[in-house]
Amino acid sequence: MSAPGPAPAPPQGTGRPVVPPSVPEASPARHPATEPSRPDDRADASEANPSASDAPAPALPGRPAPSGPTADTAYGDWTPAAPSDGEPADESPASRLGPLPPPLPSRVHVGTRPPTYDAEPTALPAADPDDLDALVPDTVLDGARYGACTLRAVSVRGDSARYRGEPRRDALLTARFGSGERALVLVALATGTRTAPGAHLAAAEVCRWIAAAVGRSHERLAADIRAARRTDLKAGLHRLTDRGLGKLCAAATEQGLDPDDYAASMRCLLLSGDPECRTRVFFGVGPGGLFRLREREWQDIEPEVAEVKGEPVLGFGSAPHETPDGDRLTMDLGIPTPPSSYEPAPGPPREPFRFRTSVARPGDVLLMCGTGFAEPLRGEPGLRAHLADRWSGPEPPGLTAYLADTQVRVKGYADDRTAVAVWEA
Repeated sequence: MSAPGPAPAPPQGTGRPVVPPSVPEASPARHPATEPSRPDDRADASEANPSASDAPAPALPGRPAPSGPTADTAYGDWTPAAPSDGEPADESPASRLGPLPPPLPSRVHVGTRPPTYDAEPTALPAADPDDLDALVPDTVLDGARYGACTLRAVSVRGDSARYRGEPRRDALLTARFGSGERALVLVALATGTRTAPGAHLAAAEVCRWIAAAVGRSHERLAADIRAARRTDLKAGLHRLTDRGLGKLCAAATEQGLDPDDYAASMRCLLLSGDPECRTRVFFGVGPGGLFRLREREWQDIEPEVAEVKGEPVLGFGSAPHETPDGDRLTMDLGIPTPPSSYEPAPGPPREPFRFRTSVARPGDVLLMCGTGFAEPLRGEPGLRAHLADRWSGPEPPGLTAYLADTQVRVKGYADDRTAVAVWEA
């Protein structure tokens, strides 16, 4: 009687293991990012099946196999089929799925306690059937990629406004003028007066006016940015900003509104479409934030009022110290003088013009935001740490991931959030 021969080899070229009839075929492995294992999974399995072995579970595809005695059986009791003549060997299951996805998802809130308001919108703003154009959506999300940078922009109604059914006071506008290397990308955000009923309308209006002014001058502005003509840029953008705010004041007068109520702060960012140009231009009026994330460290680069220099423009800055002929002006002793009967009384001083150019490095993230996002970023270290971890990867986040990141909530901060971020390749 001859000895039994070896077991038949698995079929050639299929790349699938032979599963014994007594062992049911395992269902396809689930991706670890969609169903992360919990620390108590093994304990639950031991209670349900006391005879189960305490040996560690096989390694998951996409992760290195465990070392030590269990390494030989990391993927079960089978071995991949041998390749046929002239057929390349199949890759191991671990190399087929590629690297693990990064990081944990964005958090819901940071800090010791959750915010008071609900995380999702509650009440809609009241609508006027005869003025439906005044409606503002709860959230605006936009993005693009030009030159050496990737743009992400979002404006979200604050927790307080969502609860009370008030409209979003922040406005966001993104626009491209020109094409190719001569293209100029503008991102403008504005915030209306907190207590004014038409705050959202004023914010949207000033964004449209500044965009129209930049669009008409985009060829010269793009050339100045590529040539790094900082002085020309500052003077030109100062004039455009002054005219835009002047139109807003005139619109308030035409509508019979108080100019202080129909007003808005404004911040803008200009990006060149030239891949070789790394100059980013910021300008605006009013409070907010300008930050840079470099090598996982946040830098507050908001231009201070004391840094604002240059020739004054009508409605902004201080008066010159001397006349064009060289005559020194007398000192202002602070004594009020009655207004002339031929000239209107001077209005309250406006916010000073803010301007900064930034030369980006590869890997930088430039963040421009309104006060609703700048204040929690300055006041909560946990938010800065979380965003530094999320935004320091090799690739910028997608639109939905960016929206989730900018909505991480902090107790005590419930205003609208508008944030514009630029990732440098």
